Amino acid sequence: MRKLLFLLPLLIVLVSCASREVPATKLQTANVLPLAIDDAFQFRKQKLEFYSPEVETIRNLSETVAFERQRRLWGTVTEADRERLHGNYFSFFWRASTEADVTVRLEYRQAALGNYVMAQERYYPSARGSFQSDFKIIGDDYLEFGRVTSWRAVLIVDGRIVALSQSFIWR
Repeated sequence: MRKLLFLLPLLIVLVSCASREVPATKLQTANVLPLAIDDAFQFRKQKLEFYSPEVETIRNLSETVAFERQRRLWGTVTEADRERLHGNYFSFFWRASTEADVTVRLEYRQAALGNYVMAQERYYPSARGSFQSDFKIIGDDYLEFGRVTSWRAVLIVDGRIVALSQSFIWR
């Protein structure tokens, strides 16, 4: 019985790690919010990936880049499956040192839309600590509107932007 009680916390941790992340909410319009930068919230790092048929043909990729591409294609069987995975992938690593309800929003422009701003959001209730938020612009969104040309990621608390990270051409 004692052995079972010892394994219970381990089982709980493994089950919580196995849960899938809910897809990001796609917004119709990205409303403008006031800027109130707070040192308690910060972006630590971002990882940007672009996967397309043009890039696939590049030879002599390093092993790590080739592995990332293969990881994106894991589980695909047909060419149509692979085509649905073409597009932009964003991973944002951020930290909240005080507990708050945080919304992470990715605002972006795509090649065929000009200056029109699209947005996706993820909500984290009672967030405190380090987090990773992943966003994808793939499938029909990528095929119809093209590559992401500029982007901005913001942390929103109580309707205010408390931290931001953006591409150098964001305006």
